[in-house]
Amino acid sequence: MPSPKSLNRIVCGDALKVLRRLPAESIDCVITSPPYWSLRDYGVEGQHGLEASPDEYIERLCAVFDEIKRVLKPRGTCWVNLGDAYSTRSSKTGKPKHPQPILSGASNKALDFKRPSARLPSKCLVQLPARFSLAMTNRGWVLRNEIIWHKPNCLPQSARDRFTVDFEKLFFFVKQRHYNFRQQFEPLCGRDRMLRRLVNPDAQHKRAYGDRYISTINPRTAEASRLRILRRGRNKRAVWRIPVRPFRGDHFAVYPPELIETPVRAGCPKGGVVLDPFMGSGTTALVARKLGRNFVGIELNPNYVRLARRRLRDAA
Repeated sequence: MPSPKSLNRIVCGDALKVLRRLPAESIDCVITSPPYWSLRDYGVEGQHGLEASPDEYIERLCAVFDEIKRVLKPRGTCWVNLGDAYSTRSSKTGKPKHPQPILSGASNKALDFKRPSARLPSKCLVQLPARFSLAMTNRGWVLRNEIIWHKPNCLPQSARDRFTVDFEKLFFFVKQRHYNFRQQFEPLCGRDRMLRRLVNPDAQHKRAYGDRYISTINPRTAEASRLRILRRGRNKRAVWRIPVRPFRGDHFAVYPPELIETPVRAGCPKGGVVLDPFMGSGTTALVARKLGRNFVGIELNPNYVRLARRRLRDAA
């Protein structure tokens, strides 16, 4: 584990360089959202996202996650939120132009900068999340889930020849077959309610005897198993419906705390350490502290470091 002095702190610096200073197998859980490729110029030298091609972006990003794999405990978990973009070409020259980003935040305002080319056919999805997940598994990571973050209040998009993209992906990686995971549940809905009819066909009998009836059920039977499901809900699904939230601070890509709460509860034991190597505005740290975990944050932009520290002070 990192020394107590390094816990619950945000370090301003390059993620790869700072990670190299952390002890091996010292982190319980990693939750992060790296800068998306060709989306914004954050005005900091050495930033991720402005690489000349998707391949260069993925290779540089995976180099960071190679180091994350070193500092993550054998039973640790790693959660990565990543967005995509579309390739475009100039209507006059037919040459590759900058990609059209699929924004993740509540604001559709992008900064003006010279974007690199995806070198793909016009209007082609760059498939950055898919490229990243394949590169990670090729490097030895185990991909356990590809979670869909459904954004019911996503902003309208101007394209008329495709569907509006209202989701992003959250990848759940581990290092080995056995890892820390606390099962999460959600309320029953739709067809799941048919379980209620299967628990006891004689509904009047159950209403009459209530808890006395339930106490007589053999805990090893299928009926007892169905009762447990009724009480706690079903195993959480891989599509999470979480609205985006506007953020008034000086940061353009802030994911909602609700997106982070489930990974923290499921993938980090209480009192464990959550690492975010691209801390940004500090949401991961806020959720970790709220749920009784420690955190280690890394952020290249000093303005965002000050913003995150201020949010943590205000929350405290």
